[in-house]
Amino acid sequence: MITLTINGEEHRLDVDPRTSLLDACRDHLGLTGSKKGCDHGQCGACTMLVNGRRINSCLTLAVMHEGDEITTVEGLGEPGNLHPMQAAFLEHDGFQCGYCTPGQVVSAVGMLGEVADGWPSNASKDLQNGAELSGEEIRERMSGNLCRCSAYPNIVDAIETAAKTTKEPA
Repeated sequence: MITLTINGEEHRLDVDPRTSLLDACRDHLGLTGSKKGCDHGQCGACTMLVNGRRINSCLTLAVMHEGDEITTVEGLGEPGNLHPMQAAFLEHDGFQCGYCTPGQVVSAVGMLGEVADGWPSNASKDLQNGAELSGEEIRERMSGNLCRCSAYPNIVDAIETAAKTTKEPA
């Protein structure tokens, strides 16, 4: 038995120790917002926040996250009170088929937290004083989240809009 704190709520689960965090959420808790895309950590559809940091939940075991604060797309907002990133994705049509959207949204929220904390990326011009949130910076930081429908320009626009309205990661 393990206890996972997901979206602020504790869940007691009896799972095989080989169960991924993604499968624990989807199959045991009914939290199906995070998608199983490639199941190899290459597409980002399963992105969740663990203690505020982005992870590919298909690559980590649920038993490794007892005591961690886990946020899935379901924990970002709610109908009538969307997270600013969710609202920006709607405003800018940052999705087409929608399959990658939950991972994109969660990853973008985590990315804003990284930028706010001053973490540089490969695209950062100044490694000592944090990153400026340019289109190039957004594209670099979101490169692990794939969209097969080519909504990238709209996704970048959505992230730029959300960055102006929020400084909080989740």
